[in-house]
Amino acid sequence: MMQVFFDRRAAGAMLALLLVNTAACSNSAPPPPPPTQVTVATALQRNIVDWDEYIGRFEAIQDVELRPRVSGAIDRVLFSDGQIVRQGQTLFIIDPRPYRAALAQAEAQLAKARAAQANGSSEFARAKTLLDAQAISKEEYEAKLAATRSSSADVAAGRAAVAIAALNLGFTNVTSPITGRVSDRKVSRGNLVTEGQTVLTRVISTDPIWFSFDGAESFYLKYLRQDQEGSRGSSRDTPNPVEIQLADEGGYRWRGRMQFVDNAIDPNSGTIRAHAVVANPTGFLTPGLFGRARLLGSGTYHAMLVPDEAIITDQTRKLVYVVGKDGKVAPRPVVTGPPIEGLRVIREGIAPTDRVVINGLTRLQPGMPVTATQISLKPRAANTAPVSIPISAPPAAEAQAK
Repeated sequence: MMQVFFDRRAAGAMLALLLVNTAACSNSAPPPPPPTQVTVATALQRNIVDWDEYIGRFEAIQDVELRPRVSGAIDRVLFSDGQIVRQGQTLFIIDPRPYRAALAQAEAQLAKARAAQANGSSEFARAKTLLDAQAISKEEYEAKLAATRSSSADVAAGRAAVAIAALNLGFTNVTSPITGRVSDRKVSRGNLVTEGQTVLTRVISTDPIWFSFDGAESFYLKYLRQDQEGSRGSSRDTPNPVEIQLADEGGYRWRGRMQFVDNAIDPNSGTIRAHAVVANPTGFLTPGLFGRARLLGSGTYHAMLVPDEAIITDQTRKLVYVVGKDGKVAPRPVVTGPPIEGLRVIREGIAPTDRVVINGLTRLQPGMPVTATQISLKPRAANTAPVSIPISAPPAAEAQAK
C-alpha cells in the first residue's frame, strides 16, 4: 500500500511539471514569417522622343465654287463630271453672240469718238492760227479748245467701253481658276445663268492637301514652353513632322509637315486650330477623309522603361516599389510617359541603379523586408516608332528608343 501511494505522488509531480512547461511554451512569441519573395530588375534606359495623337480630317487647300461673271445661256459644257482639270482650262461656254455684238458696238463708238477728236484737233489748230492773226475772238478759240478736250474724253470713254465689252466676251469662256478635281455640272446646255448667282460646278485642289485638327490648350501650352526652352520648335515657325493613319489602315503611312497654327484659342471648346500639309500626288487622299495623326511632341530626353505591372496607381499618383540596400521595400512616386517596346516610360522618380519590384507587389507594405530575385529586363515588343526625319526639329519617334 505504501508503494502504491509513492507512485501516485511521483506521477502528480511529473504532471505538474509538464503543465508548467506547456504554459511557458504557450506564452513565447511565434517564429516570424519568412520574407516575401519578389522579383526585381533595373530599368532599361533609352533616349526618348514623344509623339502626340490627334483626330482630324483632310481639307482641300483651294476650294472654288464656280459662278458665271456674265449672264446668258450655256452654249457648251467641256468637261466630264469628276475629272481632273487644269488651271485655265475652259469648262463652260456661255453664248458669246450678244457680247460679241456689244464689243463691235463699243468699237464703233470708239471709232466715232476718234473721228470727232481728229476733226476737233484740226479745227483747234486753225483757230490757234487765226487767233495769232487776230482773225477770231478769244472766246471762239476757247470754245474750240473745250471741244478738243471733250473729244479726247470721248475717246478715253470709248476705249474703256471696248475694254469692258472685250472682258465680258472673255467671261463667256468659264475657265477653272485652279488645278484640281471638278465636281458634277450643275447646269446643262441651254440653261440660263445669272452673273454671280448661278452655281456652275465646284473645283477643289488635291495636291498637296491639308490635314486639319484641333489641339487642346494643355498641348498648346506644352509646345510653347518647349519652344522657349529650345527643345522643340513651335509649329508656327518649324515644319514639325506629322504622320497620319486612315480609318482602314494599321500604320501611319502618310507623312506631312506642320504649316499653320491659329492665332487664338476657341473659348467655347478650349482648343486651337492647326493643319499640316501632306503630299498627295496620286490624288488618293480626298477632302473630308477622317484620319488619326501623331505630331512630334517633344525634344529628346533620357528616360527609364519598366513593365506596366510594376506601376501602382494610388488615387492620383503613380508609384513603384524599390528594394533598398537593407532588403526592405519603399514606394517611389513616378511620372509616367507613353509605351515603348512593350514597356512604360518613366520620366522621373527612379535612378538607373534602383531595383524595381516587378512581381509580388500585391503583398508589399512600405518598409517590409523581402527576398529579391534579380532579373534582366528586355524589350517586349518591336520599336514601331516613326522613322521620319524632321527638317529642323529633333529626330522623330513616338517614344522612340535610340
